[in-house]
Amino acid sequence: MKITQIRNATQVIEYAGKTFLIDPFLAPKGMYPGFEGTANSHLRNPLVELPMTIEKIIAVDAVLLTHTHPDHWDETAVNVIPKDQLIFVQHEGDESILRSQGFTNLQIFSEKTDFYGISFTRTFCQHGSEAAFEHEQMAEILGEVTGVIFNHADEDKLYIVGDTIWVPQVEEIMKQEQPGVVVLNTGWAHVLGFGPIIMGKEDVLKTHNVLPEAKIVATHMGAVNHALVTTKEMSDYVSALSLNDFVFVPEDGETVSL
Repeated sequence: MKITQIRNATQVIEYAGKTFLIDPFLAPKGMYPGFEGTANSHLRNPLVELPMTIEKIIAVDAVLLTHTHPDHWDETAVNVIPKDQLIFVQHEGDESILRSQGFTNLQIFSEKTDFYGISFTRTFCQHGSEAAFEHEQMAEILGEVTGVIFNHADEDKLYIVGDTIWVPQVEEIMKQEQPGVVVLNTGWAHVLGFGPIIMGKEDVLKTHNVLPEAKIVATHMGAVNHALVTTKEMSDYVSALSLNDFVFVPEDGETVSL
């Protein structure tokens, strides 16, 4: 498989001969205000430009959305992706959102999905702390998100962990599924008063300890105001721990072949 880092959690993944666009966040630099109530909210999103043309990014067989937060599915993506593009979504709620935006070729992904021999499994995510989800308004904002496992007879199992902090359920999924490749969202994005809502540097080491033979690709860094870990900081951390043979930290526009 090949994983091309685009920006933030947006990636193009070539898997079993098919190409998937993951969580497209396609706006020009600085188009949106920073997320209110989060770290560095005075900064405008996205913080950086796309590394290639939108036309090249969206030339895929299918789009897969882990959820519809605006740094994973933004207004620009809604406007530029063809309305008949096949898009896989996590549940009926997201399907309804995309139908209201004019999209017509939608599918809720599951293990029963057979897309040219590829199956998908939804996995648990907790997009913030217990305290955040005990706060009614914050729980509504964070909402329901998912990870996804790709399976195909000719490929290693791929686990896109999604927007989650490290929780026992995620560790258990890793132990049970034993994926060969893991994509981690590691920008350590912070909501003021509630702490991180996605993983950070130390979670890369935790993942390696649970899955010592797996290849890990770190993403979701350096593109939104509240992400506190940069790509360079992650690269330095990986090098300091001598994990370069196992952990990949691609720059925007860079492709990792696995």
